[in-house]
Amino acid sequence: MVTALLMAVIVTAAIFAFLNGFRDASTAVALSVRNRALTPSIAIILAGVFNCLGALASAVLAATFADKLFTMPPGRNGLVLLLAGLIAASLWGIYLWWRGFPSSSTHALISALVGASMGSAAIGHPPLDGINTTLLTLVLLPMLVSPLVAFVLGFVAVYPTSWMARYTAPSQVNRRTRQLQAVAGAAVAFGHGLQDGQRTTAVVLLALVAAGASGAGSIPVWLPIFTAGMLTVGTLFGGWRISYTLGHRLVRLDPMRGFVAQIVAAGLLFVGAIGLHMPLSTTHTVTAAIVGAGANQRFTATNGRILARIAVAWLATPLACVLLGAVFFLALSPLT
Repeated sequence: MVTALLMAVIVTAAIFAFLNGFRDASTAVALSVRNRALTPSIAIILAGVFNCLGALASAVLAATFADKLFTMPPGRNGLVLLLAGLIAASLWGIYLWWRGFPSSSTHALISALVGASMGSAAIGHPPLDGINTTLLTLVLLPMLVSPLVAFVLGFVAVYPTSWMARYTAPSQVNRRTRQLQAVAGAAVAFGHGLQDGQRTTAVVLLALVAAGASGAGSIPVWLPIFTAGMLTVGTLFGGWRISYTLGHRLVRLDPMRGFVAQIVAAGLLFVGAIGLHMPLSTTHTVTAAIVGAGANQRFTATNGRILARIAVAWLATPLACVLLGAVFFLALSPLT
């Protein structure tokens, strides 16, 4: 039974990673495609390659991330907790993709594990030790802080960029910044792989430890390749519903501001992953940087109604995923 549950967790983690790449491809390509810096096919291939490279590079950070999460109960109970969390987070991600709303896969996963832990405690089984601290430090605080920082930096960074282009013809500025958007889009894709590659790798590593198939802190060679492969395949399929929301419905940006938003978001993702060892949501960071850069222009560019719906989806994600995680754990509890 332990082996079967471990395989179920690995398969579900593969689906979660695929959906992560599928939905979050839009964060790297939406503005580049919207401003005609890249064709959709080239943008997706570029995002897939750099997402893969970022996920492979994240292997050195995954063990640190796993240590910051929680303590797993060993055996079948721990595996069922992970399985319930992955199923809940994946289904919520599919729902928001269908609605066309960008949302955080990381916040969905951790919140779903909180719900599964609550379901386990409710029937007298061991919960995840330290999960409440994880919810506060890895979901609630980043959800409040990272969009605010990204918005402010996106707004402020327009000023020096505009100043450097003050003696250049607008057509030339647009042409040059379109070229730079290709580089910025690749940077966002790499940052996404660097951040989100840790999630799937850490979850599978925890599953291997719970099943007794691997030691804590020891990452098998195949695991980062597995994560990078699934993220890349998902990215290559591309979630164009969310890309259309970010590039067309939410805000209208010229190429210069599009470049600013992308490079600010990429910088924050790098700092969060490498400097702070903090899981930042790629979706939250990119979306807030886009809105910040769009706010710094002379005409109203942001669709307030769409922005409000996205904000509601962000706030609903922890609550909905806690509930779904608890429900799925209770449904799967006969397997513990």
